[in-house]
Amino acid sequence: MTIPSASRPTSRPLPQKTIGVLGGMSNQATGEYYRLLNDGLNARLGGWDNGEIVIVSVNFGNIEHFVRTGDWAGAERYLSGKVDALERAGADLVICVSNTMHRVVEPIMAGRAIPFIHIADPTGDAIVKAGLKRVGLLGTAATMRSDMLAERFRDRFGVELLVPDAADQTIVDRIIFDELVRRDLRPDSKADYLRIIGDLRRRGAGGVILGCTEIFLLIDQPDLPGFPVFDTTRLHTQAAVDFVSAGN
Repeated sequence: MTIPSASRPTSRPLPQKTIGVLGGMSNQATGEYYRLLNDGLNARLGGWDNGEIVIVSVNFGNIEHFVRTGDWAGAERYLSGKVDALERAGADLVICVSNTMHRVVEPIMAGRAIPFIHIADPTGDAIVKAGLKRVGLLGTAATMRSDMLAERFRDRFGVELLVPDAADQTIVDRIIFDELVRRDLRPDSKADYLRIIGDLRRRGAGGVILGCTEIFLLIDQPDLPGFPVFDTTRLHTQAAVDFVSAGN
C-alpha cells in the first residue's frame, strides 16, 4: 500500500501503545491473534505501519493439564508470572488469547493498573448491537460449563447463553483439544459443529458465540448464512486495535 507523503507521519519512530499478548493457548490461536492485530493496525495506519506487540507464549501442555485436572489455582500461579513478564516488557494493554483461561486471568488482572480487555466484553457488545437476547455458545467444556461466564453475559449485557447437551459438549471439547489446537481441520468435525449449532438454533438461540479462539478456523459466518456468528477471536483483536488506536 502506498500513501501520499503528506499523509505519512512526520515523526519517527511513530508513537504507539504496545499490545501485550498472553499467548500459547494454543499456538494456533496466538498466530491468528498476531496476524489479525497487525492487519487491523495496518488498515488504520496505512503504508508499512502495523503494531508494536509483545507476546509471552506459554507451554500449552501446562494449560491442558490445568484445565483437565481443574487445577485453577495452579493455572493462576503459572499465568501470573507470565503477566509479570508482559508488564516488564512494557505492555500498555494485556489480552489473553484463550476464552477458557480468562477464568484465572481476570482475577490476576484485577489487582493491576495495566488495562485488560476481557474477551467476553467485545462479544457482548456485538450481541447487544445485533439486538439479540439469547445466543448459543461453543467452547471447551470448562467454558461451556462456566457459571462466571454465563453471569457476565447476563449481568453486563442481558444475554442468555445456551449450551449443547452433555454429549455434544464432549464432542465440541474433544475436537478443540484433539484437532483444532493442532490445526487439524476435518470435514466430519465441521459437520458435527454445524449440527450442534442447528440444535441450539432450534432451542431458541438467535446466534452463536465461537467461544474458543480456534473454532473460527473450522467454521465461520459463511457456513451459517442468515444466522449471526460471533467470533471471539476477531472481536477481541478488533477491540485491542481500537484501544491502542484511540487518540492517534
